[in-house]
Amino acid sequence: MGTEHHDTDDLRLFHTGEHPCGYWPDRIARDLVLDPRDSRLSQWYPLALGWGFRRSGDIVYRPHCQGCRACVAVRVPVEQFVPDRSQRRCLARNTDLEIRVCPAQRSDEHLALYRRYLSARHAGAGMDGHGALEFDQFLIGTWSENRFLELRERAEHGQGRLLAVAVTDVAERALSAVYTFFEPEAAARGLGTLAILKQIEWARREQRSHLYLGYWIQAHAKMDYKRRFRPLEAFDGRSWRDLDAGDCV
Repeated sequence: MGTEHHDTDDLRLFHTGEHPCGYWPDRIARDLVLDPRDSRLSQWYPLALGWGFRRSGDIVYRPHCQGCRACVAVRVPVEQFVPDRSQRRCLARNTDLEIRVCPAQRSDEHLALYRRYLSARHAGAGMDGHGALEFDQFLIGTWSENRFLELRERAEHGQGRLLAVAVTDVAERALSAVYTFFEPEAAARGLGTLAILKQIEWARREQRSHLYLGYWIQAHAKMDYKRRFRPLEAFDGRSWRDLDAGDCV
């Protein structure tokens, strides 16, 4: 995808320009980005996850905003995770669903569900017009090893209705939850929570150490839910610590 680099070459990092924050409308954001032209991105990516970075399309980034440290990278140590009562109820409520991991290849069914989700959950946020090209650029990219975790209604014959897709990156020793979209009409099932629970099960089944959940933002209506997956480790800029210890924020 980009410029050839030798293994001994240094990895270059760039600061983006200032741009509106996607989480707090009154704030300005800036990101630290791994060189998107570096042909070794797929090799660096597992390390970058451990440094608090995240992938969006072909871009590997970490928020690096002046005077703000609200975005905290978090991950679940899967062997130690135990679902709480609410999460156990979510699992029980959805025993009628089929869960499968499949190649990250867009279909008309995936795209239609994605567009319904954006229209219901992110209307007016600039993503309403996403089509096939944006789907591939944002969720799949050109160099990452990723899979779709599908949640479907069980059917006697053929495939049941698609209810949710969790786009998941597969790294050497971990999984990373990139993005989940689901059927708005089925919100009562708790499909977002279920997707994370099933990704944790998947990571444990394959003896991977962590599930990375991206960024947790304290008291943010759309991001604070990640704290419910305990134990939860947070990156403080140097190392990963138990978020409940209170010294990672």
